[in-house]
Amino acid sequence: MKKFILSALAATLVASPLLAAAPAEAQQRREVTTVRQNNNGRTVVTKKTVVRPNQYRNWRAGQRFDRRYAQNYRVITTYRNYRLAAPPRGSQWVRSGNDALLINGRGNVVQVRGGAFR
Repeated sequence: MKKFILSALAATLVASPLLAAAPAEAQQRREVTTVRQNNNGRTVVTKKTVVRPNQYRNWRAGQRFDRRYAQNYRVITTYRNYRLAAPPRGSQWVRSGNDALLINGRGNVVQVRGGAFR
């Protein structure tokens, strides 16, 4: 029993850095260098790293919807024009790129219609 627990503990210690590195890959990193002159004639160089998440996402049912990651985000009020069914109470159709997403009241993706817009 001790060997089993120790091997499970060792496996989690090995796997934890791999799991922690996965979200960092989903972000864009950019280094910005600014050079300016002060009033007293000194040159000031500042460096900072700007981290931005990837902007667009391929949506799947069950994901949490955040409109910052939706490309060309719009709420669809004329859903019949795009051959979409009427949304249930508390839900709405939104556009993300060429896809139509049905979002429930809690902000989760219920249904994805790929290529609804051309």
